[in-house]
Amino acid sequence: MAGDIIPIELGLTAGDFSTLWAPEWREGDDEWEAFLGHEEDLYGFPTVAELAAFVRSDDDNDLVDHPSWPVVSALAAYELEPDDLHRFDLVAVPELVASDPEADVLAELQATFDIVASIGDVCELRPVTSFFGTNPFVGAVGGGVENFLGREGGELWDRIGAAVAKHWDDVLDAVDSIVTSPDVDAAAVSVAEAEITAAAENAVDADDATDDIDSDSDEEDEDDEDDEDENVDRDPIAAAAAEETFWTTVGIDPIRIITSDDTVYTLRCYLGDKPVFLGRGGAISVFGSERSLARYLADDHDHDLAQVSTYSDIQTAAIDGSLDIEITDDNVYVLPGLADDLAEGPTAVDADQLDLAVELFTDAAEFAGDNSVEEALATSTPLGWYVSYTLEPSQGRLAPSAPFAVEAEAWRDLEREFESRLRKK
Repeated sequence: MAGDIIPIELGLTAGDFSTLWAPEWREGDDEWEAFLGHEEDLYGFPTVAELAAFVRSDDDNDLVDHPSWPVVSALAAYELEPDDLHRFDLVAVPELVASDPEADVLAELQATFDIVASIGDVCELRPVTSFFGTNPFVGAVGGGVENFLGREGGELWDRIGAAVAKHWDDVLDAVDSIVTSPDVDAAAVSVAEAEITAAAENAVDADDATDDIDSDSDEEDEDDEDDEDENVDRDPIAAAAAEETFWTTVGIDPIRIITSDDTVYTLRCYLGDKPVFLGRGGAISVFGSERSLARYLADDHDHDLAQVSTYSDIQTAAIDGSLDIEITDDNVYVLPGLADDLAEGPTAVDADQLDLAVELFTDAAEFAGDNSVEEALATSTPLGWYVSYTLEPSQGRLAPSAPFAVEAEAWRDLEREFESRLRKK
């Protein structure tokens, strides 16, 4: 990372936001500290791609005079991804002080307190500066577990918990109130997203190449064993057990939905053939990040999934922090671009993504007790015939004929109808 401008992530009430932080630097005889922002606002972005797009185009913020700004504004988008040491979950502080004062808990608290104190000083947030000024003993978390041993240590930990219980909501509200997300050019965001995706794919390719090199040295030794085993039947039960995950055990899947203007996360399962989403009354509760979804699952809420017998296992894992939102490829739904591809013709359409989108729209409509999607995709309609042909082409079957503007617009109607069912938390 260039100089002393550091990408950070703040976990706030509305979700996780990426921004930039410049720890103290000297300019002549003066010392400065700043965050990406302007005047009263601290700029935070729901995605790293939006942060990258903004940094590349904006020249009116509190960091432009930092000596490293020209370098930072030229970084690749993936280089602006906050590392694990610079992700601060402000919402989790009450939960941390309610647990035992173990080393990892204290380290996370210290890091969070430090960044919040910096925000309070730089942005002149009275509730924040007051919290640290009137409760200086919270700084004891930086001294390690030794500060909390014995009776006196236990009393100190209780005092910190009491201070957080009484005042942390005011601290969080103050930080929430100054974080804003400026509009960013959509095309620039798309470019940044492509860079991040490419970097992730390159990392996977590099790992695969390393694995291939490592495995080559073992292949000769394994050849003899393979010859001995090739006639032995694989145990299907053992194979299935090896592939079993927490989510397959509970029978509920986390899913990622990429819409025209957002990426959201939710849960879905099937009771028999009936889809059930995280939601109620046909409305689907969605979240801007995997972390915000996990936080929601840790609390008691009234929704249809709560009636599923294994849901309590998910809530327990969310509460104890062991829950990992693992999303498989067949639970990722990418909606943007499908309508435009449909307008071009069947050969331009990604059939796999279309099939997944049909599944998603159909499930959401059935969850709402609505048969409009089923009717729109009936093969007696132009769109239904088009979709059916694209998903199940066969020789001799009559292909739909251009132009496809009517079918594309009918698909857009289904997209809009689906997105209207989403309720972002």
